[in-house]
Amino acid sequence: MADSTRIPTQADTTPHTALGTPPSERYERLAQTWRPIFARIRASAVERDLAHRLPHEELAWLRETGFARVRLPHVHGGASATLPEFFALLIELGAADTNVVNALRAHFGFVEDVLTAPDSAWQARWLRQLGSGTVFGAGLSEAGGAKVGSFATALTRGPEGLRLNGTKFYTTGSLFADQITVAAQDGDEVVYLQVPRTAPGVEVVDDWDGFGQALTASGTTHFRDVKIEPDWLRPSAVRFPYAVAFYQLVHLASLAGIARALADDVALRVRQRDRVYSHGNAARVAEDPQILQVVGRIQSAAYAARALTLQAAEAIQRSYDAHTDPAATEAQRLAPTTAAHVEVDQSVSVITRLVLEAATDLFDALGASATLRTAGLDRYWRNARTIASHNPRVYRERQVGSYAVNGTPPPTSYRVGQG
Repeated sequence: MADSTRIPTQADTTPHTALGTPPSERYERLAQTWRPIFARIRASAVERDLAHRLPHEELAWLRETGFARVRLPHVHGGASATLPEFFALLIELGAADTNVVNALRAHFGFVEDVLTAPDSAWQARWLRQLGSGTVFGAGLSEAGGAKVGSFATALTRGPEGLRLNGTKFYTTGSLFADQITVAAQDGDEVVYLQVPRTAPGVEVVDDWDGFGQALTASGTTHFRDVKIEPDWLRPSAVRFPYAVAFYQLVHLASLAGIARALADDVALRVRQRDRVYSHGNAARVAEDPQILQVVGRIQSAAYAARALTLQAAEAIQRSYDAHTDPAATEAQRLAPTTAAHVEVDQSVSVITRLVLEAATDLFDALGASATLRTAGLDRYWRNARTIASHNPRVYRERQVGSYAVNGTPPPTSYRVGQG
């Protein structure tokens, strides 16, 4: 029988460490650069959520320490992180605050666009910009009446040159960024361009009203007769081949981060809890076998979410390697890219279910005081549910089934609009 009068030891305050194998031999050394920053971000996450304080300062810390350049080669001021290393870092940052991860999602997508682009003046220009610390936000989605596959935001040509007009929604991260990646109609064609956030006619509004991910500034951006320089346009509308898988895996890394944070949180609270129920199983909550079972189930969910995310990251790395190999044939590039999309799709349903369930189960291990808003435990479910609502899992499950039965590869680009 456990001794209910036992004095807490060092083991009682040591965080859970059975997290799984690092993605590389050098990963621990790489991660040490940013773990102190992640810890500072996590320390203020509840306060910021309650006060609706946007993470301007926290994102500045990451900029100053080069996190926005982590995927860039050393020669451009980066850390040459592989994709599995990058996603492992995102999981750690997600455990601190998924709002910050989401605010950088569009930036890191643009980094992949630049890294995989053909050698060109466009690529060289933006490599220099990224190496100098420039951060990019999103200006792709719209909430208006444009049909699927087209945009209401449009470029026009006149005597005074190019002008951009339109309104974007879900412009995540743009309020914190230097440049905004915009998709627009140019006649019958869709084009991509980079627009400085402070350009005349650009207005970013923090009007995101979701119950989760409230600090991502995922609201509206207006472009009113913005003067566009020709070299702001991307030479091709073709994006990196694993783009859909990459953007979805950022969400999965966020979910895995939430799982890790709530697993740590519930273990700590159970360890410290001194109030028990008369119909419980022990004089200390930390020795109640039913409560320990709940904690163990949550820890297992966090472990599995991380493992699946990093397994899928390996698949995306193979797509990147094939695409950037000048000797690879089209078939050699296509096979790993299709596999990456399928592996990510297969991960979506499992990770989503595990994390949403864990975000509810944690309350089974704690008392009613855990529901106090000041505890901040509700944010885990709110953020997870909001993240999981992007690109609904029901479609991912259908795509996996279609591939398994009919060999139909998942789509490599998604659009949202009027049907």
